[in-house]
Amino acid sequence: HDDPTVIRMLEDLSGIDPKTIPKDDPEVMKLFKGTESLGVTEEQIMCKTGTLGIPEFGTRFVRQMLEDTEPSTFSELVQISGLSHGTDVWLNNANELIANGTCELKDVIGCRDDIMVYLIHKGLEASLAFKIMEFVRKGKGLQDEWIEEMKNHGVPDWYIESCKKIKYMFPKAHAAAYVLMAVRIAYFKVHYPALFYAAYFTVRADDFDIDIMTRGSSAIRAKIEDILAKGLDASPKEKSLLTVLELALEMCERGLSFQKVDL
Repeated sequence: HDDPTVIRMLEDLSGIDPKTIPKDDPEVMKLFKGTESLGVTEEQIMCKTGTLGIPEFGTRFVRQMLEDTEPSTFSELVQISGLSHGTDVWLNNANELIANGTCELKDVIGCRDDIMVYLIHKGLEASLAFKIMEFVRKGKGLQDEWIEEMKNHGVPDWYIESCKKIKYMFPKAHAAAYVLMAVRIAYFKVHYPALFYAAYFTVRADDFDIDIMTRGSSAIRAKIEDILAKGLDASPKEKSLLTVLELALEMCERGLSFQKVDL
């Protein structure tokens, strides 16, 4: 409560309006591709991105998406948010199109709105473009006459096949709101790490092993490896603890540390 560094940080923050946090801070954007802006290596934190603890981008599933796509812009993060919340939008669909070089991240269908906007751009009548979007995003596929109309307007076969696979799609406004929140929180992770970790461990973390966490990086890393070695046999509590320990390891590698609970 009387640490001068923390007091100085809080004074700096007192005038910050969340709406003024930049959406394109270069150091923040680096988080989604690597660990450089955290001042650590991926080996140190056992993670290839810097998004541990960032809402929507901290899970293993989405971190793998980040590794596969290496996003560098806000709009690409919106694409990933849409892809990660859809059903049969990423796996066995967009991920394969990107992997085999058919198209890039910016070109795949990420959010439901993308379909209507793209088809209107291709020259389809607006109401038909809307109807196709509505059918695809609900998993109802495409009617034969729509496919013919899409082909007549130069819509590529890969795009049509992608539409057929989709079962559910996220709205772009929802994805944009999620990314906006994530980027704002990531700003604090990069520039105000002590406050970010204090907030995370106060608000978000449910399972703790305070004895291990106070012993520093080597003890935390050993516990992480122990849980990972159990694979599917790890208990639900251990899996929940793993998420907390990953961020605890990162925090310690960035030069911060835990103290014992002081009643």
